Amino acid sequence: MKEFLAKTNPKETIQEHTDQLLKNYNLLKSAYPNLNVDWDMLYMACVYHDLGKINRKFQNRLKHGKRDDSEIPHGILSLAFINYEELENNGYSEEDISVLFHTVGYHHDRKLDFSLKDVDDEIELMQNEIDDFKYDKFKEVILNNTIEEEFFILKDRIYRRNGEEKFFKYIMLKGLLNRIDYAASAHLPVENENNFLLEGMENLLNNWKRENPNSEWNKLQKFMIENRNRNTIVAAQTGMGKTEAGLLWIGNNKGFFTLPIKTAINSIYKRIIENIVTDNFSNKVGLLHSDIMSVYLNTQREEVVEIDIQEYFNKTKQLSLPLTICTIDQTFDFVYRYKGFEPKLATLSYSKVVIDEIQMYSPLLLSYLIVGIKYITQIGGKFSILTATLPKFIVEILKDEKIEFVYPKEGPFIDTTMNRHRIKVIQEDINSEYIKKLYNKNKVLVICNTVKKAQEIYINLKKDKVQNINLLHARFILSDRKDKEKEITDLGKKESKNYGIWISTQIVEASLDIDFDLLITELSDLAGLFQRMGRCYRNRELDNDEFNCHVFIGTDDKKCSGVGRIIDKDIFNLSRKYIINKKGIFTEQEKMDMVDEVYSMDKLKDTDYYKELCKNIDYLQSIEDFEKEKSEVQKKFRNIDSETVIPLKVYEENIDIINECITIVNQKFDECMNEREKKDLKLRKISSKDRLMGFTVNIRGEEVKDYKEKELRINKYESIPIVRCKYDNEIGVLFSNEDKNKNIRSTNMF
Repeated sequence: MKEFLAKTNPKETIQEHTDQLLKNYNLLKSAYPNLNVDWDMLYMACVYHDLGKINRKFQNRLKHGKRDDSEIPHGILSLAFINYEELENNGYSEEDISVLFHTVGYHHDRKLDFSLKDVDDEIELMQNEIDDFKYDKFKEVILNNTIEEEFFILKDRIYRRNGEEKFFKYIMLKGLLNRIDYAASAHLPVENENNFLLEGMENLLNNWKRENPNSEWNKLQKFMIENRNRNTIVAAQTGMGKTEAGLLWIGNNKGFFTLPIKTAINSIYKRIIENIVTDNFSNKVGLLHSDIMSVYLNTQREEVVEIDIQEYFNKTKQLSLPLTICTIDQTFDFVYRYKGFEPKLATLSYSKVVIDEIQMYSPLLLSYLIVGIKYITQIGGKFSILTATLPKFIVEILKDEKIEFVYPKEGPFIDTTMNRHRIKVIQEDINSEYIKKLYNKNKVLVICNTVKKAQEIYINLKKDKVQNINLLHARFILSDRKDKEKEITDLGKKESKNYGIWISTQIVEASLDIDFDLLITELSDLAGLFQRMGRCYRNRELDNDEFNCHVFIGTDDKKCSGVGRIIDKDIFNLSRKYIINKKGIFTEQEKMDMVDEVYSMDKLKDTDYYKELCKNIDYLQSIEDFEKEKSEVQKKFRNIDSETVIPLKVYEENIDIINECITIVNQKFDECMNEREKKDLKLRKISSKDRLMGFTVNIRGEEVKDYKEKELRINKYESIPIVRCKYDNEIGVLFSNEDKNKNIRSTNMF
């Protein structure tokens, strides 16, 4: 029998590859039998999807490396094999058959720079091949003379304007075919069933009971258990166990837990694999953000049992794991409905999505969440917004969008038995003199709105020879930042007897589980302020008559740093107005009431923030389906204005290590290597890339333009700019005019 290849490296015939798809099809059907998909149509999509690879040009390319520019994409040619007359006789509607045709035809997005006549000519040539193709899934292989235009017109798609029912039916079928196909190609399971999370949560509770026999799930957690099958929106004060509540709501279902900051995601991932899902976690819990390989690498080093981190990474990227902790850029980019978005939305159709700390998102990112939630609920998925401060206008927008959810009748979950904060408001610019007076061998957390202001405070305290001061912000190279995050976390543990001052920025608002004695902060907005207050007296009652939260709100003439640039000026002014006369005990109920007042639709409807949010929502809903490319959307999500660079000083001090890392990253796999040697080299490549990235920091694109010295070539496709700036591990990146490019130079590459 003649051999028709589907893939090389390793070699796999069309029949073998399709069998792998059917294996994953059965796995998906077994794990999630109630999916909103026609399982028979999905089976047919699997069986038909690669038959177009029988064509001679494709086979010559795989077997002999001969590329023919006139080759027709195999997905289009596969349509000629679909026995639509038999489908019609079996009761399938024209709409169903059209959905199947579009699913198979577009299961890969390829350029369609050919005519229907070109397709017909290729189909005619395939007639000579099909007698040699045998597959036990077909009684007889049928090849039609053309592609029936009743079901498929070249370059046309199934759009929302064709009707939402048909559109979502297509998304489910095409998205699940893609998921199954990708998994089969990677020889990975398309899904691992969640049959462990509830047991893990019960084990966690039992561990608590060993320390305190009266331990039980609190009101928040019980509410989430009771409403496990509904969409929920819940506000709960810091320290109420929101992470556990979110996991209890997900239960033994496929779940995504989203947070705005990578540090927070890493922290929750670590807590879960250490305390809840401790056994075989690499098949159960994944981490999805732009630096996951680094976290997996460090996790692997800490484990007694060896983990194949490349496989772990692949399973995570393919969304195969039952529980994924992630940033929204990894899950919600489908709102642009770019070419190839279907697998994500199809996956979310049978998933439960927890959205934590929603108040921290910009108008752009918040628009992604609102539009994304609408699609997720329309297609069958569920969401829970679980947050410390809930801006009321978000709830009102979701209601306007006709999105159903439940909200606890008793309102936010708060502990009324304990007061944690006594506040003092200062109508000045934040300054080092004030901080110095309050520092007395205690744990002091200073939070500024901008890196520049944080650096200024640190430098001034250093000049005054204040001891035990540290600085943490986003402008440290990765390796230094990781060290600092560990140091601040260690000091911020309740049991730590050490003391010191840590000066930071927004990055500690929701990302680190820390507890300090004193908070000294600039006002950003009320939601941000209350997040910051959650880092002080985190789960303990006030035990003295002193102020433990000192809030600088600027003067009438001079606002706090960052206002008008990274902080909306209207929301800042509203927040300032509400907080200006506050003094003394600040209860959790007062905080929640103030958030309701300030973030109401009535107060925000005329602000730039709200107008930008509405504009973004309208734009996302007006985009044509399949108009955008995935790469374009990823740039939008990853903040095109941010670039990864290496400070010149760091490069010069570590040039030998950097060059060694680049050499290993580019090392080729030798044909003589056995599997163990290949695996070892792969691990060394990953480790070297991680070490190299440890020397990098993200800065704004305009700064790269102004301060770039040269480009460091990593490989054929990747380079990292080297920038002129001052850098040390105490202050981080500092730019000065003397380092600025006086003229635009030609690019130097080394």
